[in-house]
Amino acid sequence: MHDTTAMLIELGAIILGLGILGRLAGRIGFSPIPLYLLAGLAFGHGGVLPLGASEEFVATGAEIGVILLLLLLGLEYTASELVTNLRTQYPSGVVDFVLNALPGAAAALILGWGPVAAVALAGVTWISSSGVIAKVLGDLGRLGNRETPVVLGVLVIEDLAMAVYLPILTALLAGVSLAGGSITLLISLGTVGAVLYLALRHGRHISKAVSSDNPEMLLLVVLGLTLLVAGVAQELQVSAAVGAFLVGIALSGEVAEGAHNLLTPLRDLFAAVFFVFFGLHTDPSKIPGVLLPALVLAVVTACTKIATGWYAARRADIKTAGRWRAGGTLVARGEFSIVIAGLAVSVEPRIGPLATAYVLLLVVIGPLAARWTEPLARRLTGGGKPGSGKPGPTERAGAAPVKTEPADATATQG
Repeated sequence: MHDTTAMLIELGAIILGLGILGRLAGRIGFSPIPLYLLAGLAFGHGGVLPLGASEEFVATGAEIGVILLLLLLGLEYTASELVTNLRTQYPSGVVDFVLNALPGAAAALILGWGPVAAVALAGVTWISSSGVIAKVLGDLGRLGNRETPVVLGVLVIEDLAMAVYLPILTALLAGVSLAGGSITLLISLGTVGAVLYLALRHGRHISKAVSSDNPEMLLLVVLGLTLLVAGVAQELQVSAAVGAFLVGIALSGEVAEGAHNLLTPLRDLFAAVFFVFFGLHTDPSKIPGVLLPALVLAVVTACTKIATGWYAARRADIKTAGRWRAGGTLVARGEFSIVIAGLAVSVEPRIGPLATAYVLLLVVIGPLAARWTEPLARRLTGGGKPGSGKPGPTERAGAAPVKTEPADATATQG
């Protein structure tokens, strides 16, 4: 069979299969991420039916998936929202980092994987899944709860921290010296600072330059600009994902909303391809060997995320019931844990199976924890009826806030 024909058949089968899996997940009210990972495991190296003809195309699609994930995430926030959240929520961000990154780093060192793998696994256990959490909040009808802005505030801090963490990890994985790593970090911090400054001071002009009444032109300009910036960032060892995230931050108002609507289907397609690609390159025969440490890590970091949410909600004077709900909501890990592990497998291949098992466990446990942490805590502590958790007259939250122009963005999510 001709190579192109075989590639088309494999790609068609992959995309059709992803669509069926996504519909199945939707019917049972579940995140499709574990099903995509399992599909990748089934058709990857060591799987039931390895794919060969489409592997190179899928690899490119996976890179685009990571870029679109970060771009769409950046489009959710204005620069002023990020700065405000950083000022008000940084204590919760520090607690989040300490409680959730240290278990991953400790596990890597205990397993004898070395310091670079420890930095990578720390990121895997640290970052919650914004996508899964947003869906859970909507499914449970908690978008208007008082604790929801706190949850979103913690997620914003994590997203902003990724702009610093990913360049550091990339430099370490590339074997860059301490001096070279410091230069990479300075470039990253300088780039982040410059983009935030431009977005705050000149966001209206940037959005106007990109804006178009023609959806086709808007799609081409935003997507082309994102890929260009991501490529330049990758060349500077700042990380293509961070470059895409910064492009999203720089856009605001109607441009951000229009780009979000146009790019969401593309993101969903290529993100699904990314999860399949990660599964394709994970040998399923190696997962049983790491299942026990993955389970221990999942249990420990589920508890530390609950503690993080409880602390963050307590700082915001949320009642006890809302504190437990905030903690349970933050448990899920997903897309960014896989992104980080995908970067690190070239240095430590065993991170792939461990991260896959870890994410599979927590993407299942996460929605359950969001639903049952507060009732279980109330029963164990002998509490009465839960607090209302409803917003006050001026409090409102959403899983995907619409960006406004920086001059008008005075509200905070946290």
